[in-house]
Amino acid sequence: MTSIMKALDSVDSFVWGPPMLILLLGTGLLLTWRLGFLQVTKLGKALKLIFTARNEGEGDVTSFKSLCTALAATVGTGNIVGVATAVTSGGPGALFWMWFAAFLGIATKYAEGLLAIRYRVTDEKGEVSGGPMRYIELGMGARFKWLAVLFAIFGAAAGVLGIGTTTQANAIIDACLGAFSIPRAATAIVLTIVVAAVILGGLKSIANVSSKVVPFMAVVYFLFGLIILIIHIDLVPGAFALIFKSAFTGHAAAGGFAGAAFAAAIRNGVARGIFSNEAGLGSAPIASAAAKTKWAAEQGLISMTGTFIDTFIICSVTGLTLIVSGAWMGESEIRGAQMTQAAFAFGLPSIGPQVMTLCLILFAFTTILGWAYYGERCVSYLFGTRSTLPYRILYIIIVGCGVFLPLDFVWTVADITNGLMAFPNLVALIALSGVCVAETRKYFDHLAEQKK
Repeated sequence: MTSIMKALDSVDSFVWGPPMLILLLGTGLLLTWRLGFLQVTKLGKALKLIFTARNEGEGDVTSFKSLCTALAATVGTGNIVGVATAVTSGGPGALFWMWFAAFLGIATKYAEGLLAIRYRVTDEKGEVSGGPMRYIELGMGARFKWLAVLFAIFGAAAGVLGIGTTTQANAIIDACLGAFSIPRAATAIVLTIVVAAVILGGLKSIANVSSKVVPFMAVVYFLFGLIILIIHIDLVPGAFALIFKSAFTGHAAAGGFAGAAFAAAIRNGVARGIFSNEAGLGSAPIASAAAKTKWAAEQGLISMTGTFIDTFIICSVTGLTLIVSGAWMGESEIRGAQMTQAAFAFGLPSIGPQVMTLCLILFAFTTILGWAYYGERCVSYLFGTRSTLPYRILYIIIVGCGVFLPLDFVWTVADITNGLMAFPNLVALIALSGVCVAETRKYFDHLAEQKK
């Protein structure tokens, strides 16, 4: 197993090396420029559309449920474990680079949502199908179908082998064992049954559950994190100062782990940030394609709020509580979720750890649901709609068996499959950036006409 892990680590380092990070940030920068810094000028309208979109077009679910399905997959263990890992390895400055990547990522997520609607199709079951595999083939042309096939292969693998199943199941099982002393096998059985009950019902079942659970878990996590920051408001200005200083100078961490250099802060902030908000991976547009809307740009605006919510709200709460509490400089054996749990215990000793554990369980559970849909859409593209049910059954089985796989192996495979998904998607976003500009202009011209 050691030799396998070494090989996987080498592949992971290559996939998430400087070329990928430059491509991710470069794509976001290009789209930000061509769309006129839309994440600044139109963010208010985008947030308003979450609740006011008319849902008048074709589609399978409302725009709100589509967003919740995307957020279900996006807001996961990366918001707790990933942020803690980034701050541990890259110092507090990693949080700044997480914000920077998310700022550019909002434009990326906008383009993904727009193209998902612009190039979506209806399959033989009468269900909407869209995402990178569709806008690569239909937007870039049939000669690039091989790139669409690659995305679909990597997307299905990421769902069933990586971020969708094993990582999340392990997080839930470990959390239940540590917080409530529930045996791992018992949690695995219950989790498998509940997941099966939801995903066998298809997108509408997943969207119905997500639209109820996602807002609840996000609000609870944010409010309790905010309470901790308010209780220790005197430490918050110093935390921000440390974040910005460390972002450009690196920071020598205490507590036994290595000092974080400038490059480490950038790499960990960007990589963990992308892992958390998924901007550029191409996953969220698969859910966006199912939204009931007539305007591609309108869904693009709604989609981009997902990155804002994920990183600037949820991840920021995690990062700031870690720094304010000093948990990021704690004992070397405390890592990931345990570190965030220590931060919540610092602020709210009586209930903080329990609240954090509950949120972690919900975050991981909804991610399992969201990625089940992503994976089945990719498999359906590759093999037709008849492959949907077998994929769901395989997905459920792996959720139940994921507890038996080594955690390092699980996370490394998730990292690799995520990175492999991103490349075909980013190529398409660059190639179709002109379409994004044209659709955006058409939508806002329409709104201007309505006001006359």
